Amino acid sequence: MGGISETCSVCGTGFEVQFRYQMEEKDGGFSFFCSQKCLEKSQLGGQDGAVLATCDACAKRFPPDLVSQVLYVAGRRHYACSLGCRTQLVREAKGVRLGDIAAAAAAPAEGATPSGDEAPPAGGGSRAAVAAGEPAPPAARASAQGEATGRAAPAASAARPAEVKGQGAVAVPLSPAGGAKRPAQPPQRPAGVPRCLAVFNHKGGTGKTTTAVSVAAGLAARDKRVLLVDTDAQGNVSVSLGAGAERSLYHVLVMGLRVADATKTVRPNLDLLPSNETLAAAELYLAGRQNRDRVLSDRLSAAAAEYDYVVLDCSPSLSLMNQNALVFADSVLVPVACDYLSLVGVRQVIKTVKNVNALLHHPVQIWGVLPTFYDGRAKIAREAVSTMKQHFGERCLAPIRQAIKVKEAPAQGQTIFEYASGTPAADDYLAVVDRIIESRERSTAGPEAGAARDGTAWSVDRGDAATERPGAAAAGA
Repeated sequence: MGGISETCSVCGTGFEVQFRYQMEEKDGGFSFFCSQKCLEKSQLGGQDGAVLATCDACAKRFPPDLVSQVLYVAGRRHYACSLGCRTQLVREAKGVRLGDIAAAAAAPAEGATPSGDEAPPAGGGSRAAVAAGEPAPPAARASAQGEATGRAAPAASAARPAEVKGQGAVAVPLSPAGGAKRPAQPPQRPAGVPRCLAVFNHKGGTGKTTTAVSVAAGLAARDKRVLLVDTDAQGNVSVSLGAGAERSLYHVLVMGLRVADATKTVRPNLDLLPSNETLAAAELYLAGRQNRDRVLSDRLSAAAAEYDYVVLDCSPSLSLMNQNALVFADSVLVPVACDYLSLVGVRQVIKTVKNVNALLHHPVQIWGVLPTFYDGRAKIAREAVSTMKQHFGERCLAPIRQAIKVKEAPAQGQTIFEYASGTPAADDYLAVVDRIIESRERSTAGPEAGAARDGTAWSVDRGDAATERPGAAAAGA
């Protein structure tokens, strides 16, 4: 986690951040602590502990004398003046909206007796507001109406920050617990319209990094704003672009850095969020998180809205990091080397996409299968492309012709368009770029809008047949 030099917010000593506890986000900014002793001083609020803390549930000022009055939720420190306020903060972490708590608090006044599970915690801001005779906020009324009609009230969730402010509490963005309902997903684009594109294959050596870099660079050359995210701990994207970086995806995921502070502009219109070997440790961090498959999406969604396209380079494995990448993406591009073992990797990708759809409830789809390292003189290459076209139809893109220039470009820290512009391989990648742009710009009402087939159904129908021996399908399988 090294590489970040900061000044301690308590004693003013300069130090290098090495541990997660040394960096803490609070009230829209960051605090840094050179030692555990300075962290304890900050928790007490001062040198002698006389400075009061503010309860994050009811906004009451109090001296934090007990261990139970300080709790960490979603990696951030919070204060609770009483057990009731602590219970409220824990319930919020499990996905309970403050509007629901306010509605439950108002139920006794209407002659209803709330259940023990839905009763608001003692000392909570919502109970105080109801006891004082204040009208319930709009979010609470919307939630109550939703319960009465048997429908959810989306306005309650959207109005949560204003509601909290009105009751004197502090809004804390938290992920719901595993047992809570999943947050509402943004509207999905029609099939065949990629914006967040994950370049993924379980099989190694298929040209994933080269494809991710080339597609991102090609989109940027077409005057599209592109964010290239490296989710592979090998960090080959940075090497391919000749870009070194002090901060990486690890700092965004684990330490909570803003995406803008970790990205680096490597080409016009192209920003890079790099990775290195420290990303391997992020797997342990993700494993202990609630909704661990959506951490990447939570961290990047807001920043990604500023770009036309987001391209993610994935590692050749089914890791927790790749699950995060697939949940964040709306489409998958599968590079496939023109050999039989790579076709086996395609089958595994299909099963993974099916599981992401069914188990993680995210409708990602396979946008395209891209044959790479194509040598038209080799029979196995021709048969492999024929097999892919037989099974994937229009989703099988035109192959990338094999060229030594593709392997030489990363050694120079250049893209294929910079190192060997006009070569067959460069033209092939530009054709992929143009098809990506075309698929977003054309009308989705016509029959060419994406074959109108969902990725899950497609994987079920064609998954097992996709790994037949090259030549079998081409012969009429």
